[in-house]
Amino acid sequence: MRRAARDEERLKGDFWTLLRKVGRKLPFAEDVLAAFYCATDPTTERRVKLILLGAIGYFVLPVDIIPDVLPIIGFTDDAAVIATALSTVARAMKPEHRERARETLDADV
Repeated sequence: MRRAARDEERLKGDFWTLLRKVGRKLPFAEDVLAAFYCATDPTTERRVKLILLGAIGYFVLPVDIIPDVLPIIGFTDDAAVIATALSTVARAMKPEHRERARETLDADV
């Protein structure tokens, strides 16, 4: 149980670090943030949280199919994973999650 809590905290820390680094440059940054807010919302179903956290984990991990350091195409696979996860759980996404994502990006990532 403690390990799972540590892993979740590490994922959150890695997520914010990466988002601050690439933030507004990503065309799907708002979707990633909305997914994060949905996944961390206590009212979100467990199944939805697992799908979204898996997608966010893939986004955060430095090892993936197409390395993120490649210009232009580096985040293509990340965008595909996020898009697939969001379409799978679209009904669980609340307008508040998207609004909070917009506000965060407008403020300062």
